[in-house]
Formats: sequence, C-alpha cells, structure tokens
Amino acid sequence: MTFKTIFFNLKRFASAGILAFMLVFGFLSCDSSSDIVEDEVEQEVNQQEEVEEEEEIEEEIIVEEEIVKVEGEDYYLPNIDLSNWKVTLPIGSPDEVEPPEILDYATDERLFPYMYNDSTDGSLVFYTSPGSSTANSSYSRTELREQIVPGSNSTNWTFAEGGRMKGVLSVPEITTDVSGEYHRTLVMQIHGRLTNEQRDLIGEDDNNAPPVLKVYWQKGKVRVLTKKLKNEDSTNEEILHTDAWEDNEGYIFSEEIGSSKFTLEIIASSGRLEVILNDTDSVVYEDIHMEKWSVFENYFKAGNYLQTLDIGASAKVKYYELEVTH
Repeated sequence: MTFKTIFFNLKRFASAGILAFMLVFGFLSCDSSSDIVEDEVEQEVNQQEEVEEEEEIEEEIIVEEEIVKVEGEDYYLPNIDLSNWKVTLPIGSPDEVEPPEILDYATDERLFPYMYNDSTDGSLVFYTSPGSSTANSSYSRTELREQIVPGSNSTNWTFAEGGRMKGVLSVPEITTDVSGEYHRTLVMQIHGRLTNEQRDLIGEDDNNAPPVLKVYWQKGKVRVLTKKLKNEDSTNEEILHTDAWEDNEGYIFSEEIGSSKFTLEIIASSGRLEVILNDTDSVVYEDIHMEKWSVFENYFKAGNYLQTLDIGASAKVKYYELEVTH
C-alpha cells in the first residue's frame, strides 16, 4: 500500500468520524432542545392550571354578605301586644287561637290569610268573609277577644272597675252590596258577660250577655250603638235577660274617615261610657241605662266582624296600635 493510499483512507475515516460526531451531537442537541421546549410547555400548562384553580377557589370562598333589615326603615311592625287576647276566625267551628299560641301568629299557618302583618305600613290585618259564625250570631268575624287572664274567659271587669281601649286603625278594603252601598263591619265592642251565678239564676245555658257597645265602620264613617233598657223599671234579675235590652238610636260621627287611618278610644267607668274619635270628637252616655248595666261583667273586642252574608263579600281592617288598661 502506497503512502498516498494510506493518507487518503485516513482522511476518509477522519471525515466520517467528524460527520458521525456531528450527527450524534446534532441528535443530542435536538433531543435536549425538545426536552427544554416540553419543560417550558409543561410549566406554562401547570401555571395556567394553578391560575384556574386559584380563580375557582376564590369563587368558592366568596361569602354572601348578610343583609340586615332595620325595623322602621326596611319594615314595620304593629304596636300591639297580644298577650291578653284570643282571636276568633271565620273557619272551623269557628276556630280560635289563644295565648300563648297567638303570640306566634306571624308564623302560624292557621291564621293566614285571616290575621297577619303588613310590614309595608306596620299594621296587623284582620280579613274576613262570610263563613263560620259564633253562637248567637249569623255573621263571621276575625276578631280579638280580651282575656285579662291569658287563656281564660272567666275573669272580666265591671264598669265600676273601669276599662279603656284605644286603637289606631283603618278599613282599606270592603265590598259593596247589589245596590252599590258599602257593607259595614264592627271594629270595636264592649261585650257583656253573665257570672256563673247570674247564668244559673235565670236558667241560661251559657254566660253570654248582650254587647253594651258596638262601634261600626259604616259608609266611610264611624257609627256607635249602645244598649238601653226596654223598661227602665226592670228589676236586677229581669235586666239579666238579653231580651230586656235593645239598641238605642245610634250616633254617627260627622267626620268622613273613608279608608284613612283613624283613632278610636273607649272609656268605661261607673255609670258612664264615652267614645272618642281622633282625640277630638266624642259621644258620652251617662244615664240610667249605663247605671243599670253595672250588674254585668264585660270584655273588650277589636277586629273585623263583617255584617253581611252576601256571597263574595269581604273586608280588611288594619290595626296599627291597640292597647287596653284597667
């Protein structure tokens, strides 16, 4: 082999080695670059996932702010303590709710829609329509009955002991009859009651006595009716009978109240009865009939006692304030 041939082969092998080295280096370089790119892509994906997870966590930990409503600004409640009242409803036999259950009237399903709060104006609403009626009546009512001893009808008061009831109320809704005249409703009463001894003396089955006072919303005005004896010379036993009494001619206050708020106050004392409208106008009964009435016990009533049996008739009476003192 000549020197020239050996040099040529060495040169060829050297070139091949260089080429091989370059191929290997290039492959390694490409592989390394690919790893770097993949690492960068993976890092970006991980970062994006972390951002999305953080956003989800932020959305999950958002806490709803508690909305605090302020009485007198966001809602209103009636100024009425029901601790000494029971209510009669125009359903059932009829149904009644006494204290202490009546104190939960706002959540008592038995009472809606007959008695509930209207928080837009701070009223206690009494709704009624012809339905169930009580003894000695054909009309329906959603009406409060005073109970001096909560849960008992047995403890009442006499005119000699005295009593006062004052309320702020309105009659915003009431239907009309076929002639277009408004129906009327009783909004306040003083009702008489026989003691057990009086009941037994005259042979009655219950303790019911006549209402000595009835205050109506009638054609947009306030009408007052009281009782008078048919015979002023009746004995103390005779006057215990319901048929010894009749309604007087009545009194209508001149002020037109319509559906507006008005104030009614009733003051009963020995031999005297007074009804005051809007703290300015009053009617007083102070005569032999009030003197004779002193034999009875009494209790206050307030609410909505609709005086009609017309189909489709109804009324709403709202009380904003109601208080009783003795």
